[in-house]
Amino acid sequence: MIRVAFLIRSIGVGGAERQLLTLVRGLEKRMFDVSVVTFYDEGAFACELRAINGVRLISLEKKGRWDVLPFTLRLLTCFRELKPAIIHGYMGSANILSLLAGKAIGSRVVWGVRSSSIDFEHYDWLPRAIFKVECALARFCDLIIANSNAGADFHAAHGFPKSRMRVVPNGIDTKALIRDTKAGSLLRNAWGIRDDQPLIGLVGRLDPMKDHPTFLRAAVEILRRRPEVRFVCVGDGLEAYKRELRSMASRLGLESAILWVGRQDQMCAVYSALDLLCSCSIFGEGFPNVVGEAMACGTPCVVTDVGDSAEVVGDTGLVISPRRPEQVAGACLALLDRLDCERKEMSTAARQRIVERFTVERLVQTTQDLLLELCPAV
Repeated sequence: MIRVAFLIRSIGVGGAERQLLTLVRGLEKRMFDVSVVTFYDEGAFACELRAINGVRLISLEKKGRWDVLPFTLRLLTCFRELKPAIIHGYMGSANILSLLAGKAIGSRVVWGVRSSSIDFEHYDWLPRAIFKVECALARFCDLIIANSNAGADFHAAHGFPKSRMRVVPNGIDTKALIRDTKAGSLLRNAWGIRDDQPLIGLVGRLDPMKDHPTFLRAAVEILRRRPEVRFVCVGDGLEAYKRELRSMASRLGLESAILWVGRQDQMCAVYSALDLLCSCSIFGEGFPNVVGEAMACGTPCVVTDVGDSAEVVGDTGLVISPRRPEQVAGACLALLDRLDCERKEMSTAARQRIVERFTVERLVQTTQDLLLELCPAV
């Protein structure tokens, strides 16, 4: 049996965190002894992780950004006690610290790459510094698993060793994520959306990378052609940015046409409530989970050509350029027109693409094969 320890900043709400939960749940427990080590306490997926037989969840109880030396000592002590054959970092600082721990105790080290191009101008100095350190140290790890071709190419262009990189697309749980028309209808009613009002949603945290401003400007253009359309933004973020976006929506005259519903727990209901999902991301996306999840629920998507979004959507939706509200509007209007007469066919095609290409089984099996290649079972 191979001892594998995953290291991640937290297990709060997020696509990478959900993918880790999905992977850990699927790994063959007769072959892998699994631990998940987090910087910070608890998180949205803590209960689900603890419910998986044979999986340990360990928090290093980091006190904050400047809890550095004591935290590092706790980390090294933890891994010396676990004695994993493989330490698998999950993004950024977790990658760096997985290498530190791996070299200290003689473990093989795997890095997880979950993003593509990143515009650091939108954030403080720390993410930029972490990325520079990753680029300098990447050659010392044993394997790098990217969840997108775009992410692999971007990191290779910045010094990551391409020979050690493998692409393993995310897995979408198509058994759990399936269209639920009744739940979608109930949620629309709760939001005050009539059956005859098409609903377009942007699902994702309120963050500059998601480019909500372009979505808002596109909404204005869509309403000029189809004033019955309504819009919803699903996700939360920093209060200052939230106020900025709502103020912009107000200035654009969208107050009666758009909903801000925060984070939602029942995502099948959310995707089933939507007629279209729109992803306006301008950078950072690797494999866009919300696009795959919406498609699994039979919701067609309009996406910007960022990360592997175009590969996920294929010919089941439309792909547009980033930062082009007129293209977003045109694509959404075109798909809404098609939905009027091809709704069932479009819904089936979207789900089928995910079922055929991006399954949990493929994610788990490919990852297991790579880990066994790195450290064969005894």
